[in-house]
Amino acid sequence: MFKHELIAALIAITGVGLAQAIATGAIGQTPDLAPRNSGFSESELHQFSALEPIDTHTHIYKSDPAYFAMLRKLHLHTLDIVDVSDNGDPERKDWAKETDDVFGVVRNSKGMVSACATFDPYRIDQPDFTAVAIRQINESFDQGAIAVKIWKNIGMEVKDAKGNYLLPDDPRLEPIYRDIADHNKTVVAHVADPNTAWMPPNSNEPDSDYFIDHPEWYMYEIPGSPSKEAILRARDHVLEMNPDLRLIGAHLGSMESDLDKVAQNLDRYPNFAVDLAGRISYLKIAPRAQAIAFITKYQDRLIYGTDDTIYPQADVVKTVVHFEASYAADWRFLATDEMRDYRGHPIEGLSLPPEILHKIYHDDAVRWLPGIFGK
Repeated sequence: MFKHELIAALIAITGVGLAQAIATGAIGQTPDLAPRNSGFSESELHQFSALEPIDTHTHIYKSDPAYFAMLRKLHLHTLDIVDVSDNGDPERKDWAKETDDVFGVVRNSKGMVSACATFDPYRIDQPDFTAVAIRQINESFDQGAIAVKIWKNIGMEVKDAKGNYLLPDDPRLEPIYRDIADHNKTVVAHVADPNTAWMPPNSNEPDSDYFIDHPEWYMYEIPGSPSKEAILRARDHVLEMNPDLRLIGAHLGSMESDLDKVAQNLDRYPNFAVDLAGRISYLKIAPRAQAIAFITKYQDRLIYGTDDTIYPQADVVKTVVHFEASYAADWRFLATDEMRDYRGHPIEGLSLPPEILHKIYHDDAVRWLPGIFGK
């Protein structure tokens, strides 16, 4: 998850309000230069809601009637993800507080929201690290969590006492993965960032401002940090070692700029799927025929998500208006052939057939995240 400072830097160019900018998602999810700010028309809402759509990647830390009203209006179910982050906000590094916030949203949603748990990787040097992590996630399972998140701080930030970066396939994590598989739960893995994090400064990259504002994630200037390839190899090693573990690679598996590479991983690992959260923009800049062919071939392995975030201090009434506009914009790109201007270039919607839309928005989530729709 990102805090979307990149998008804020584009407000002056796009004329998009901050709340909508946040609603568009994470790095790479740049707002259209001429956005259609409306929510769904009546006919669009009928088509969208008929899918019983599921957003499998959100971070909602505040219960609010306006948010739940939007879910009911859109017939939308969501997965609310706990993240533990050392980003300077003490609350974000508090596993118990983050977990309580998410389960509060789940309880108040009346069945519209499911929880994705996590554990605290910053305890890696504690002798009881693995046992405590398993206890943390099992407590969340007891409360109804259906999945467990690992975040990019595993691979890009957390080090042990010897100065070694904690990678996704660290042996200390393996019992955790086995426990998740034994409970028939799913791992949601956001490991690594877009390629820009490992590239020399280039203002033409759509996410360059993010790494200027967040040098702690700019691996290019952090000596001794793992390469992106090393982090993704470690993620793939987890898939190889745990063939019974379902793993969803968040943000197109952090391979967003190379659909061929995503395809290779999907071909190689039958226990691997990817979500589209914060990365639909990469489908927009791909050749339209390639994007359609990719989605058609892997229609059973692609899961809709947004990365929408509401922190406790947010003005939820304003924010959900822009969430709905973002859902509508995604829908128009995926479901229609409407022409839009994106970053100065005309793009045509993908006009995917109804059966594929139903898989992306509903069926694949139900398959890969059992329990998310009460099943």
